[in-house]
Amino acid sequence: MSTGINTYKTDLREIFFTLFEQFGFDQVVGQEPFEAWGPEEAKAVLQEGYRFSKEVLGPLNATGDREGCRLENGQVFTPKGFKEAWQKLYEQGFKSVSVSPEHGGQGGPMMMQVLLEEMLSGANSAFNMYPGLAFGAAELLAECGTAEQKKLYVERMLNGTWGGTMCLTEPHAGSDVGASKTVAKKNADGTYSIRGTKIFISGGDHDMAGNVIHLVLARIDGATPGTKGLSLFIVPKLRVGADGSSSGSNDVSVGSIEHKMGINGSATCVLNFGENDGCLGELVGGVEHAGMSQMFRMMNGARIAVGIQGLALASAAYFNALDYAKDRKQGAHFTKFKDPTAPRVSIIEHPDVRRMLLDLKAHVEGIRALLVKLAMHTDKARMMAGKDDEQAAYHRGQVELLTPLVKAYSSDQAFRLCAQAIQVYGGAGYCQDYPVEQYTRDSKIFSIYEGTNHIQAMDLVGRKMGQAGGAHFQQFMADVGGFVETHREHPVYGEAVRQLAAAQEGIMSSAMAVLGWSQDAAKVPLIPLSANRFLQMMSELAVGWLLLDAAVIAEKAAEKVSESSPDKAFYEGKKWSALWFARNVLPNVEQAARMMALEDSSPVEIPVEAFGGN
Repeated sequence: MSTGINTYKTDLREIFFTLFEQFGFDQVVGQEPFEAWGPEEAKAVLQEGYRFSKEVLGPLNATGDREGCRLENGQVFTPKGFKEAWQKLYEQGFKSVSVSPEHGGQGGPMMMQVLLEEMLSGANSAFNMYPGLAFGAAELLAECGTAEQKKLYVERMLNGTWGGTMCLTEPHAGSDVGASKTVAKKNADGTYSIRGTKIFISGGDHDMAGNVIHLVLARIDGATPGTKGLSLFIVPKLRVGADGSSSGSNDVSVGSIEHKMGINGSATCVLNFGENDGCLGELVGGVEHAGMSQMFRMMNGARIAVGIQGLALASAAYFNALDYAKDRKQGAHFTKFKDPTAPRVSIIEHPDVRRMLLDLKAHVEGIRALLVKLAMHTDKARMMAGKDDEQAAYHRGQVELLTPLVKAYSSDQAFRLCAQAIQVYGGAGYCQDYPVEQYTRDSKIFSIYEGTNHIQAMDLVGRKMGQAGGAHFQQFMADVGGFVETHREHPVYGEAVRQLAAAQEGIMSSAMAVLGWSQDAAKVPLIPLSANRFLQMMSELAVGWLLLDAAVIAEKAAEKVSESSPDKAFYEGKKWSALWFARNVLPNVEQAARMMALEDSSPVEIPVEAFGGN
């Protein structure tokens, strides 16, 4: 293993608060399908996950970034220590916590899994992408594959024997997946010959598993253009026998690996399929032209996973910056700045450093709450399935609605917050001596892959808000409204709750504006122009609500602890996270609503020539 130094830090007390006190983990476990789980089991898993993250993955983060991956004789080699870490990860069962027992897993709730994934990603995002993609591909096959495909592939991909990828993007197409030119020709034995090139394939090849199973979108000869004509194929790197044995090359070659700004320990590959007309694939589920609907099952999971990555690095950056600010002495206290003999104080005593740290703290806590809320809805939808169809539909609808918020807002904020953590350090943060510069480089990709954040915003305003006749959106707003009505006159948080109400009104007026634009051909361009803004508004409303909800819970809990208890200060911290966000972020929602009402279309009105340049 590497002799690198771990820099990963988190706060288990904050994680336990979100899971147990705010979102009622005990109300989910102890009953089907989570009857084997309870709070103590979850605590043990998360504590052990934190240990593993610090001791095994954390020391490989900076060394993996500096060494990167290398391509030799067509084989990708990961940084030193990654292969051993992969083996330990699976040996200790961290990737099987939420896997169905049917596929060799432990059947745990997603609420716990997302927090475990936060720690694994926070310690080493580049490494954790490899098993994360294998997990997502296996889940897709578990849901969409034939009985034979499930038996052959799923458990091997979930236990680390094989890796997995998703192959959508092509050189000429980018995010325009429907422009795919990868072709599939059916053979007499029912297999398909695959030919084409895919780019930006995370984990496209590596040396940690015995095989890599690619899920490849391709167009069967004669299929219709666009996304409707795409099918999804299982294309192993090495041919696979019926008994799971590997039998030589499947004509999948690595054209190159990308040299990137960050996540250098993650191999981002150009993959060539069938250059020698020897690449064989099998149709997922045996169903033609269902590629996009099948792939979306993995993409939705991947989008949530990116939200976790964003939270993970923002949180790691916060706790590193916090420790540095407590330790670093520089300058006199602001009340004595004119006194040259005044003692130097820790920089956490300086107001602007405190402002930056509280901004980090509030956003990290709020985004974590948003992710656990989404996971809670997922778990409750499973619990209610077949028992209460109305409640199950409500929970599934909230997962649909919150997924683009989680992916886009978390990833946008991660880059901003990691950069702000650098600012806390000053010049030291810009140097590789501290981890925040790597966190910032690594986090930039999050707003780009798994669908750029504009795609997430268009998914929200163009699809998710109108689902079920708008019921999912209306139910979300009703949940916020219920909190507002209950706490509008709260003695501590009443003013902040009324600010939340004002933000909610801004969201409602903007949603009505979007609906109006969709019915006026001349104003339709305003929708893509405003989609990103609206997603941010709705995300800030959600985060503001959840921070205030946490603060109200913390206030009640604080009444039961002594003044000397560490929990007293912890609960006090929840108060200030909520108040800071309500006072400094929620007013932006109102202002953004006013800007949307201006219906500015200048970006589409300006002639291309007027942008300047040659």
